[in-house]
Amino acid sequence: MTTLNKGKTLVPKKNATGVLAICWPWNGISVVWKRKSKNVNIQSYNTTWAGTQKLYDYVNHNPEVMGAPVDDTNDVHVIAQLDNFISINNAVDVDLFGQVNAESAGLKHISGTGGQLDFVLGAYLSKGGKSFICLSSTMTGKDRQMKSRIVPTLTNGSITTDPRSAVHYLVTEYGMVNLKGASTWERAEKIISIAHPDFREELIAQAEKIGIWRKSNR
Repeated sequence: MTTLNKGKTLVPKKNATGVLAICWPWNGISVVWKRKSKNVNIQSYNTTWAGTQKLYDYVNHNPEVMGAPVDDTNDVHVIAQLDNFISINNAVDVDLFGQVNAESAGLKHISGTGGQLDFVLGAYLSKGGKSFICLSSTMTGKDRQMKSRIVPTLTNGSITTDPRSAVHYLVTEYGMVNLKGASTWERAEKIISIAHPDFREELIAQAEKIGIWRKSNR
């Protein structure tokens, strides 16, 4: 993972056919990708800008910046054509099957789907591409008790934003695992390995209970 500092812009050192750039100019956040073809100069394609007046002044009539419809910027087939495409997304919680919830806490709505699945699938299908789902291993509940964000199964009512078949890399502060092509029991083992140590034994017990843990796993 890369840490962004306020006022910095991440760009590749070499020109590429397609890249994802996360820009943080003037206290505004803009997520863009660049595409180069024979007939079009390199442009920054974006569907949303949010920030201060300086940001809006910068993009206004700027020939290097193009505002495009979301069905273009988030088109999985277009994204997948960009070799080595990288997408980074967050999550509320993840279960041992590899299903990702990034929208709700049970029935309580937190966020919309947005373009997360589009970019997860686009990066997954891109030649040399990688998709990362990043989250902290724990959170503090209203009762001020530490709770695991890696759970046996998603809470009843929680929304599956990303299906397990599309999840590539899963990252917590305890490591990173590649779930692409993994079997159900392999997923459980890998996911538990990056859970908070205080919850691993309980997660193993729950995995055994629901039949996705093998005695040979440890």
